[in-house]
Amino acid sequence: MSKLAFLFLSAALAMSQAGRAMAADEPVPPHESFTVESAALKETRRINVYTPPGYGTAEATRYPVLYMPDGGLQEDLPHVATSVDTAIRAGEMRPLILVGIENTERRRDMTGPTEVEEDRKIAPRVGGSAAFRRFISDELIPEVRRRYRVTDETAIIGESLAGLFIVETFFLQPELFDTWIALSPSLWWNNEELVRKAGERLKARPHLHQTLYLASADDDIIPPIASLAEVLRTSAPAGLRWQYKPRPDLHHATIYRGASPQVLRELFPPEAKER
Repeated sequence: MSKLAFLFLSAALAMSQAGRAMAADEPVPPHESFTVESAALKETRRINVYTPPGYGTAEATRYPVLYMPDGGLQEDLPHVATSVDTAIRAGEMRPLILVGIENTERRRDMTGPTEVEEDRKIAPRVGGSAAFRRFISDELIPEVRRRYRVTDETAIIGESLAGLFIVETFFLQPELFDTWIALSPSLWWNNEELVRKAGERLKARPHLHQTLYLASADDDIIPPIASLAEVLRTSAPAGLRWQYKPRPDLHHATIYRGASPQVLRELFPPEAKER
């Protein structure tokens, strides 16, 4: 990681922490919480769940599920749940269940291995994304399916290091979700490994039919994100629906709140009514 990237990360993490501190005072739509004793992570994880209006009475209806890292009540869940609830009630988005994964060691869970010494300075422990991915795939998703009326449709949304985790997981385990939303993903990690290996990984999976949405802010380290978009232009399988949207009107610290309401409406439009 370059000195510029490290300085950017330090500033971005500081702004991110400030934003999450603000979230402590934010209202959140009705929700419930449960815990999972994770063998993959060797710890207890708290999960916060928003269900759409009418869920309690529509006993025959099943819903898609949107998963989100940084999903604590003092993290990003309040503003994402509010955006989802507002859009559903306005008829601008189809109903879904939102599952927020509350953090314990965020920088451990969201990052893969790295050979770059500067990368390792961001936290006492990094490189735990494989275990976090096992937690989601082998423990959390089955538990959500057991507790809630869900369809097989799944999605995931996240920003910054969570965006990095989302892109990494897309390349390594693309069948895990149908829709992938990575806002300002930290693709500089490990000397841009995900970008460097993107072409060969895409060619190795010619039958991808997922949806991938990428966005960058005006103060991001944009070249890695733009480079990934270029690889997608030349190497994406025909069935992969992908979009890259630069957002020069937003900053790294504001892109989640600024972009997610419209992105979610776009990717989960209301179902057409039968005539």
